[in-house]
This record gives sequence, structure tokens and C-alpha cells, in this order.
Amino acid sequence: MLALSGERLCQTGRPTVRTLEDFSVGDAIKLGSYTLTQQEIVDFASRYDPQPFHVENEHDLTKAMGGLLASGWHTASIYMRLAVDAYMSDTAVLTSPGVDDLQWLQPVRVGDILTGDVAVLSARVSRSKPDRGILETRGVLRNQHERMVFSVIAKAFVKTREVLS
Repeated sequence: MLALSGERLCQTGRPTVRTLEDFSVGDAIKLGSYTLTQQEIVDFASRYDPQPFHVENEHDLTKAMGGLLASGWHTASIYMRLAVDAYMSDTAVLTSPGVDDLQWLQPVRVGDILTGDVAVLSARVSRSKPDRGILETRGVLRNQHERMVFSVIAKAFVKTREVLS
């Protein structure tokens, strides 16, 4: 398991940045937790996904679904925040070519506490651009009942150690 808490320091005492070589298949990264409030669910959905079951408690469709639901895009945004906080902010990420297999597996509701983890699926140097590689991960979020609510396979372009030398 990667030790990703706290800042890593090089021999000079300066902060270091994780490169592609710092990730291995099977590494597991724990994400923090996040609690959803009704106001946040409504605010996000009002701005980006204003469907009734995300913004109106008294709407018939909301009631039929058992209450207010967070937008799946809100859940994806929470995952991204947790991933940035857990490991991406000190990784030499360039950008991302995209995600695969994004799934919303269970409804996310007011008061849910989401926690998650990331598993490294692959880390390979680019054949055409050896100064970078592709890091592929599978991330999941679970609610407080340990039910998986979100899953994504993501790719990121990450600098190699050669670039930072």
C-alpha cells in the first residue's frame, strides 16, 4: 500500500512529487470521507443537473424515489476532490485522456458519508513520449453502509522521473 499521508521530502528537505515510477500495479490508496448535506445536493443540482429528484423534496418523482438524490455528477465531483486530496495533488499529473466505465451503482442521499479507495491497474511509460506515462486506476466510493455507490476507471498522463531530474 502506498503511504500517501503527509508530505514527502527529498534529501535536501524540499517537497518531492510522485512520478509514474512511484506507482505499481496493485497499490491501494485510501481516500478520505465526505458527508453530503441537503443544501449542497440542491445547490449543485440547481446549477448543473436540475432534475426534480435532485432539487425538489415535494415532487412526486422525488417521493417515488424515496427522497432527494444527489446528482451522479455531484458524486463524481466528490470522488475527484477526494482523489486530489489523497494523492493527485502531489503527483506529477499532466492531464487525463478520459475515464472508462463510470458507474453510479446506488443512490446517494442526504446525510450519506462517502469514503473510497483507488487501486492502481497499470502504470506504463508512453512509447512515443518517454517523459510521461499513463496511470490507470479504478476508484470506488462507498456509503456508510459499505454499499458501493460509485465506480470509475480513470487514466492520467503522469510525468516520469526523467522529467523531474
